[in-house]
Amino acid sequence: EQEVNENSLKRLNGYLENLQKPGFRSFKPTQLTFYVREREPNSSNVQESFSASGFRAVSFTLHTRDLLSTVLDILNSCSLSTEHVQSLSVNSQPHKEAKSTLNRPIKWDKTYYSFTGFRDPEEELEQAQRVETTLISWLDDNEASAVKKLKKSLPLRRELERLKFELCHQLQLSDIRWQRSWGIAHRCSQLHSLGRLVQQRPEVLKNAKGRTVVFTDRSGMSAAGHIMLGTMDVHHYWTKIFERLPNYYKLQKRLLFLEDRISQLLGGIQVIYIEELQPLLTLEEYYETLDSFYNKLRDSRLPFHPRSLRGLQMVLESDRYAPSLHEFGHFMIPTVCDPATLQWFIFAKAQEARENLKRKEEMMITEKELIDTSTEKLSLDRLYKEPSVSSAQMIDCCKRLLEESLPYLQGMHLCVSHFYSVLQDGDLCIPWNWK
Repeated sequence: EQEVNENSLKRLNGYLENLQKPGFRSFKPTQLTFYVREREPNSSNVQESFSASGFRAVSFTLHTRDLLSTVLDILNSCSLSTEHVQSLSVNSQPHKEAKSTLNRPIKWDKTYYSFTGFRDPEEELEQAQRVETTLISWLDDNEASAVKKLKKSLPLRRELERLKFELCHQLQLSDIRWQRSWGIAHRCSQLHSLGRLVQQRPEVLKNAKGRTVVFTDRSGMSAAGHIMLGTMDVHHYWTKIFERLPNYYKLQKRLLFLEDRISQLLGGIQVIYIEELQPLLTLEEYYETLDSFYNKLRDSRLPFHPRSLRGLQMVLESDRYAPSLHEFGHFMIPTVCDPATLQWFIFAKAQEARENLKRKEEMMITEKELIDTSTEKLSLDRLYKEPSVSSAQMIDCCKRLLEESLPYLQGMHLCVSHFYSVLQDGDLCIPWNWK
């Protein structure tokens, strides 16, 4: 969800900038998708779908030509209040009317465009709205730009791989990852910073052996047990994190013990944390969540038969109010869930959960096979997806890609997402449900 929101914000920013350019009259309708927190069902015409993490996907198309209408459209689409904006527009109305005679664009009769041969901006807009973007047409328009960016990024990509390999080997790390879709140059810069720290304080970084380092927005240890290095933090703060790793490891052992105790109280169901689907939590935050939930369970003394739910999985979520079952088979349990409701829900959905877990394993095998086949057939250098794209969506996308002849994609990096975009390093993003 975070990546989708970030990319949509970039495109929205470009649209708003164009709106404010003097004399700019040619607008292409822009489709955006944002993930917003779950609210009451929206009765508008905006397309919505709910993600597993409690956010709803809101998709809408911008085609307005003035700033106020655009802002109002966005707020209405996301079911947000427009009172403040409307009050501003009312207050500024006299000033606007005074200037309107000077700044308003000339509206010519249709015969003017027929006679002069000039393009009618209104007709172009209507035509653009009627023509739906297709994969082929979008690749036609964007292939050259993507190829140029990709070629430019190749030396940096090789540099990134070299730095990552050397640091993983030197520190004996399991992996180095990035939470966000930062550009290649940005990632190289972060690895250079880590490399300098290795040279300055090699003894401290020995504590990271066998771990995964994740560059993210804040420093610490994640709920998944990864070392988080905040990209805005200075070396001194990174050093403190590496020095504190032994204490983090002790807390992690206590956390695992707590998960095991919860499992025993709930008939052997496994408590898991899914990094791709849940908010990024620190180890301390996750421990507090588990501890609070454990105390509530312990006091309620739910009558679960020992090991009756072995093989099932659950995740704890602090931003939900009702339990649910994910398509992948794990229970999504709110930390505030009433114990009696929790017991009833798990018993009622246990069989369905087992079936979903089995289907998940089959689906992931199918997904990997299709990614490999698509990569080979389309001669892609890389095919991957955003975390917000489900396995079912990826499978559907790959199956349809295999039916197409797409020479444009040879040697490219293709990301399956929710929208069309060319990333700064030449990766092509296409929606999983492309036309």
